[in-house]
Amino acid sequence: MTQELKASGKRARLMAELGAESRRYMASYALFNQALADHLGLHPTDLQCLNLLGLENAPVTTGRVAELTGLTTGSATRLVDRLERSGYITRQRDAEDRRKVLVVLEPGRMAEFGAVWGKLNGAWFEMFDAYGDDEIALITEHMRRTVELSAGQIRRLRSGELDAEA
Repeated sequence: MTQELKASGKRARLMAELGAESRRYMASYALFNQALADHLGLHPTDLQCLNLLGLENAPVTTGRVAELTGLTTGSATRLVDRLERSGYITRQRDAEDRRKVLVVLEPGRMAEFGAVWGKLNGAWFEMFDAYGDDEIALITEHMRRTVELSAGQIRRLRSGELDAEA
């Protein structure tokens, strides 16, 4: 067997293993997200919305919530309604443009949310103690690229483009 064939066989085995572990990873994350949402009394989508809102630099409109989550504006409005009822956000008029209503995170409730994350994050960060800086940089770049790829795949699924493919 040539080196090239050995290499391609190794690559195929590695890609098969990566595919299987990726499926396990995605399933475990979805199950973790559900368990955390249940613990907080939230819907899993609402939990991820809070996560995304926490990454924004300032309060956003419901339209931006729709963009962040990929929901329709009507669904995003219902999501914001649920978050408001649960005390995680309030709606406030934009001081610069009174026609706009902003979704504002409630610091007290977000501190509770953060406290739960804090209890869970220790083990996550400890897992990365085994990696060097270059490996962490590689993992971070992989996550960044995965987010970008996922956004494109979501667009394909929602647009019907996938169904149009032969």
